[in-house]
Order: sequence, then structure tokens, then C-alpha cells
Amino acid sequence: MVTRGAQRPWSARGTRRDVDKKRHVELKMDQALLLIHNELPGTNLTVYWNYDCCYQCLLQVLVRASRGGKPGKPSVAAVAVGTQHVSILRLNDTVEDKELCRLEYKFGEFGNYSLLVKHTPDGASEAACDLVVNEKPVDSDLPVTVAFLVGLALVIAVSFLKFLWSLEDFNNWISKAINSRETDRLINSELGSPSRAGDPQPEAWRPSAAPLRLRCLDTFRGMALTIMVFVNYGGGRYWYFKHSSWNGLTVADLVFPWFVFIMGSSIFLSMTSTLQRGCSKFRLLGKIAWRSFLLLCIGIVVVNPNYCLGPLSWEEARIPGVLQRLGVTYFVVAVLELLFFKPVPESCASERSCFSLLDVVSSWPQWLVIMALEGIWLALTFFLPVPGCPTGYLGPGGIGDLGKYPNCTGGAAGYIDRLLLGDHHIYQHPSSAVLYHTDVAYDPEGILGTINSIVMAFLGVQAGKILLYYKDRTKDILVRFTAWCCLLGLISVALTKASENEGFIPVNKNLWSISYVTTLSAFAFFILLVLYPVVDVHGLWTGTPFFYPGMNSILVYVGHEAFENYFPFQWRLGDSQSHKEHLVQNLVATALWVLIAYILYKKKVFWKI
Repeated sequence: MVTRGAQRPWSARGTRRDVDKKRHVELKMDQALLLIHNELPGTNLTVYWNYDCCYQCLLQVLVRASRGGKPGKPSVAAVAVGTQHVSILRLNDTVEDKELCRLEYKFGEFGNYSLLVKHTPDGASEAACDLVVNEKPVDSDLPVTVAFLVGLALVIAVSFLKFLWSLEDFNNWISKAINSRETDRLINSELGSPSRAGDPQPEAWRPSAAPLRLRCLDTFRGMALTIMVFVNYGGGRYWYFKHSSWNGLTVADLVFPWFVFIMGSSIFLSMTSTLQRGCSKFRLLGKIAWRSFLLLCIGIVVVNPNYCLGPLSWEEARIPGVLQRLGVTYFVVAVLELLFFKPVPESCASERSCFSLLDVVSSWPQWLVIMALEGIWLALTFFLPVPGCPTGYLGPGGIGDLGKYPNCTGGAAGYIDRLLLGDHHIYQHPSSAVLYHTDVAYDPEGILGTINSIVMAFLGVQAGKILLYYKDRTKDILVRFTAWCCLLGLISVALTKASENEGFIPVNKNLWSISYVTTLSAFAFFILLVLYPVVDVHGLWTGTPFFYPGMNSILVYVGHEAFENYFPFQWRLGDSQSHKEHLVQNLVATALWVLIAYILYKKKVFWKI
């Protein structure tokens, strides 16, 4: 029998002595104290443990409890257990290796629990396990809730002030009270109206260029970048702000694909504008190659930050990375669009008779290339022989899949990186090591996954074409965004069977699986479906504050990586095991980069490659 979460009084004489044992177990963040009370005379216990989200994982030895003593004086073993997910506990007889009991329970952070193991009340030889809550856990998610409510209150307050400012009577009353036209202009500018004369804007934001630079795209890019900065700085050390160990999605898994998607949209809009200004294709190709080269070089510097650890060995320099992936993706997609570029039909933006699928049909050569690339990814992923691993393996290795393939992390994707780049030139601490205890190196920005990032960027190109082909036709744009969102969502459901681990191709950020691309692209089209009418059509929101980092994305990304360990972006915490203190630090650091982007925007300082 298992009692889950039952609160019981301290009655046994030896219980207080048991509590003293917790002084010998130093609890860290996301841990709870578990006291194993073995009341079975002559039976040594082995306690196995793991999280239930560890798919097909071998349970790991948590602690061993010696045989019980006299009645009323059980042996006690103290151990720390994880609290991030539901835990699986299995108690075995050490000698006979026979399972005595098994339970699943979600422990709370810094809670104190007792697991009482004794014979069943009817005197049978079977064991009963009773879980007791000695001390209630803390609410570790409370700081996130408070931060969200504070942010929501600020948004509501600012929105209310802007609404008041839009009222003519209120505006006149404020103007008379201040009695200064100059001060009134400054206040209007401070409230963020992009159409006011006092708000300095780049050339691209003048009315004549508005169709080629949409504010919703910069807002979306800024949203992704702001979340990326927050999670890269630690995200308060919450598990859902970290990358998933293998299959599935967390908040951290969303942002990089969205950045790639928006890059694809910007490629088409920028290329169209550049070619319309008379730039030759050959000259534009040179710019594309140079920008890609710069992204690669900056990326290699960013992912190898050894300025505080001494000189970096060339034998251990990491080659893949975020900016490197962006550089290669940008080059392939931009060159593809340049080779098959077709001017936007003049009639398409104004006439209702425009063919409903022109934005797709006009890109049929590009689609053939993208389909061919995806075919290469599927062929290599599912048919490339990998030594010591099953063909088509998509798992994490380690203790996953019952420990059968410990060195097969990532299957073909990991094998190709280790073969072409070498073990020491790829990421040494993959997220799979946390849950699946993998030992081999694996890079989530590896070679094979780049193919699917190209696919995602091309889907972003399609979004850009919709915005340009059907400009000033809001309904047509929204219908197409909705159609793409539904189509990609249905593809994701088919590929994953609407499950995390049981599908044909699970959603997986480490592999950049095609289902991961279709799922995140569906989300991206949905976000644009909301942002475009709200930001660009009706002007209900200016995109503040995300718009500002979106306008200076390279600077913010490189800056936040380079200064991550410097004050004021990081400081010594009073309690390093407190989610609250980490959350405050990470939110402050993220807000500082948004502020820096805002200041640079006001001063018209933009770092473009």
C-alpha cells in the first residue's frame, strides 16, 4: 500500500534522530530529502530511482538500506531525490533481487519525506511501502508566477496609459497642465508611437519602404532573441527554461528555430528590395558570401570563450554553433532564392484575380531543391549504417532504450559529426547527459541537422513572399498564414502520432528532426497570424520592448554571450540554491540587454553584417 502525500505527526521515539540525518545530506536546488525506514528484519534493501520522463531508461541505484533491527527501531538511510519531474521508485530485496514494491511520486523542492517499508498488516510475507510527508516542500514555481503577474501588471498599466493618451480630452488636459508643446512632444515620443516626428527611425521605416520592412517581423525576432538571452543566462534554473534532454519541447527549444524562420522571411524581403534598387545578382552574391563568412567566424569565436581560462587548444576548439548554423543556412537559402529569383508581379499586390497559390507555385524550383535536401536528410538518418548501432536509430543512447545502445547518441547525426569533425571539435556537454547519462559528445548544431534548418528558413521565405505578394490585402495574408499553420500542424501530428516518444519521427531539438521543424514553423505562422494585424495593420501594439532587440539582433546575441559572466549581468548570489535569486538575476540581465538595444535604437546605432 502506498500513501501519497499523507501528512503525519511525529510519534516514534526515534523519528527525531532520523531527522537529524538530513544534516548529512546537503540538499541542492530541485532536490528533496527522502528517509528510507527499513522495518523488514533480515532484509537488505536496494532502492532504484529515475524520472518517469526518462523514456525506456534503466533505473539507477539510489541508495541501499541495511536490514531492520528490533521492532520499532528500523534502519534508516537518507538520500536526496530529484524534484523536477515525477519520480519512479523501486525497492528490491538486495540478496534475492526481487521487487518488493514500486511507486511513482512527485517530490517537492526541499521537502522532507519518509518511506516506511514493513510487512503488510495481515502478517503476510509481502512488504508494504508507505510514503509520509514529514515537512512540506517549498513552492519553487512561486517566483515565476510572481514575475509573470508583475510583468502582466506593467503591460496593463502601460496599455491603459497609452489608451488615456489617445483620448483627445485627456491629451488636451495634460497639454494645458504642462503648458509646453516641446514637453508634450517628448512625452508622445516616450510613449512609443513610431509615427511621431520626434521618434528617430532608420531609413527602412519611412513610409515608402514600409512594405519591405514590417514591424511584426522585427518584433517576432526580438521576442525570440529576448527569450534566448533569458534561457541562455539560466532561466532561473527551472527545467522548463532549459533544453529538453531528448524528445519533446521546452521554452528553450522554441527560440532558435523561430530566429531561423524570421531570417528566411527577411532574406526574401531584403533581396527583393536590393535588386529593385539596381544591384546586380553577382554583386549581391558576393555580399551573401561575405555575410555568411562573417557569421561563421564570429560564431567560432563566440562558442570558444577561453578569455578567463587561458589559451584555447586548437585540438579542442568547437566548430559547430548557433551563428555557424545561421551562416550556412543563410548562404544556402539566399543563394537558392537569388538563382531562381522572380520579381513580384505588379498586379498581384492590387488585383483580386491573382492566382491563389502564386506565392508557392512561383517557387517550384526552390521547392524541388528543398525536397531533395530533405530526402538526403531522411536517407542519411534512416539508412546510413552506424557502427555498433541499429540503422535508423533516433535515441539518446546512454541508459535510454534499456541501456542497449549507450554510445549511439543521435544515431547517424552524431556519427557524421564525430566522423567528419572529430570528438573534440563538437559540443562536450549535450542535454542528453543530464537525464540519460550519455558519455559521448554530441552537437545539437551539427552537420546533418543543418539540412532541416535550411528547410525551416525556406518556410520563413514563404512567409515573406506571402507578405510581399499580397501586401495591403490583410485577409489574403491571414488566410495563407492560417493554411500554412494548419498544414504544418497536421504534418507534425502525423509524424509524431501526437505523442512525445511513440511517433515515426519525434519532435527533437537535438536532432532538428523534420517534425521539430514543422511543429515550430506552425507556431511561427500562428505568431505572425497574431502579430501582423495587431502590429502592422491596426497598430494596436508597437512591438515594444521586443522590437528594439529585434532591430539589433546580432549585437545583442554576441554581446550577451561575450559578457555573460561579467557584472552587472551576473553577480554573486546570497543563496546559490535559490530559484528566486537566479530568476531575479537572469531577468535583470535580460532586461539590461533590452535596454541597451533601446538606447542604441534611439541613437541610430545598428550592427549589421
